[in-house]
Amino acid sequence: MPKNKGAGGRAKPAESAKQEPPKKPQTIKELEWQWYYDTNPHQKAYEQLGLDGMTPADRQAYLNQEYLKPGLAKTLSNKAQKELWKQLNEANVPLRNLPRPRDNQWGRDKNGRDIGDYTVEEYKAYNAKANRLLSLSEKSWDFKRKHARARDADRFPLSDTEQQYLALTEEDIEVERARRKEMAQLKQELYGTKSDPYALDPDWDDVVPIPQEETEGALAAIAYPDEYAEAMSYLRAVMAVKEYSPRCLKLTERIISLNPAHYTVWIYRFSIIEALNISIPDEIEWLNDIALTYIKNYQIWNHRNHLIDHYYPTIVTSPVDLAALADSEKKFLDEMLELDTKNYHVWSYRQYLVRKLGLWGEAELKSVEALIDDDVRNNSAWSHRFFVVFSDPSYSSPDSHATEYDPKIPADIIDREIEYSKAKILLAPQNQSPWNYLKGVLYKGGRKMGTVREFAEQFVKNLGLEEMERVHSSHALDLLADAYKEAGEKDLARTALKRLGEKWDRIRRGYWEYRITLLDASQP
Repeated sequence: MPKNKGAGGRAKPAESAKQEPPKKPQTIKELEWQWYYDTNPHQKAYEQLGLDGMTPADRQAYLNQEYLKPGLAKTLSNKAQKELWKQLNEANVPLRNLPRPRDNQWGRDKNGRDIGDYTVEEYKAYNAKANRLLSLSEKSWDFKRKHARARDADRFPLSDTEQQYLALTEEDIEVERARRKEMAQLKQELYGTKSDPYALDPDWDDVVPIPQEETEGALAAIAYPDEYAEAMSYLRAVMAVKEYSPRCLKLTERIISLNPAHYTVWIYRFSIIEALNISIPDEIEWLNDIALTYIKNYQIWNHRNHLIDHYYPTIVTSPVDLAALADSEKKFLDEMLELDTKNYHVWSYRQYLVRKLGLWGEAELKSVEALIDDDVRNNSAWSHRFFVVFSDPSYSSPDSHATEYDPKIPADIIDREIEYSKAKILLAPQNQSPWNYLKGVLYKGGRKMGTVREFAEQFVKNLGLEEMERVHSSHALDLLADAYKEAGEKDLARTALKRLGEKWDRIRRGYWEYRITLLDASQP
């Protein structure tokens, strides 16, 4: 390498570049560039002035600096190497330098901000959290290793020394649980990632979750929320080995809170209750809160049926316990019906409960009667009254159809229900519910429609006389069509059906025309 005769003067890079004193770095990126130029003292002069604009001494120092790269100096002769090190020493060139910073080499934080734009103070705080997370992770890994080895002690016996080393107390487990919570918080703050709550609990370390397997190329793959997908992966794992334990019960509770319509989870929960002999009253108390939150959920009521079926044989010989159960269930059903008086699931369960606990009689009748008084159009309440009156095993025929004559029903009950329905019809003649109820009562009692013809005719005046015709209840006209047909007055019956289709119930015109065809078909 030829000597540079002008290299005797040791000009400083700042002198050749004519730069102002550098400002104090405000960000990590600026600090990094400062370190780079500090360890590459002639680089900034080269970038600003080029080789031609640099002093001979600076230019030679800049070029010599390239030989500091690993292995390059050895390509020179021994004499040239001596001259190189002499010139580098005179130019005060650092023997080690930092590589040129790269764009985005610091990465981005959870909010997409370039970490290189952090202030020094911000980065210190960020780095402290990262180091803390690393330290906690190492301790947690050591705990998991010990925990796993201790769980395998049955298969791989431990020596006394190993037992002493691997022994974990409840305090150790609680410390680890707290450690994992702190780790989860740090991961959230640093990277915006949410940790699987079951991975935070040492009690679940022995479970390998089974993730959902979607068919490759599925057109409608379900995008499960992460929290739900993680919980379900643990559920699949414990269900695969048929584990029934308190932790599994808690797992089902959490999944139900995320998706109360998941039928399989409810079935598994009931299996756990049976296996662990969980208190049914306690489970019902828990279930009440769920039902009040998700009032239209079928699975909740199906689970309740299973609970009562399981519980009933254990208290069937105790009148006190039976009465307590009936009382608590009726109070809860009243609370549910206050939220929605026509909730199908509640009414279906109420019928089940009446059958199961034998709640026939005056008390149940009065209860449903109060609901009808509150809303005479509550068809659900009317249906339940019909069930309570005409399915009572103390006087009705078993499995008798709703529209089937039942000779076992006492005449006084038929009379009572006819008068009850008439009274409610008078309150709201165009309300279909009591008219349907009245027809059902007549069917059950084996009585003709003609027995209430006079009552129905008070709601229909001048039938067929268009200008003078007055119909205060299309349902009365419907009943009269049957009464007229029953009496052999088919012309009147046809007129009633025709007027229903033409004026009083035109939205169902097709139905009334169909009824007319049945009427005509019945003629001799």
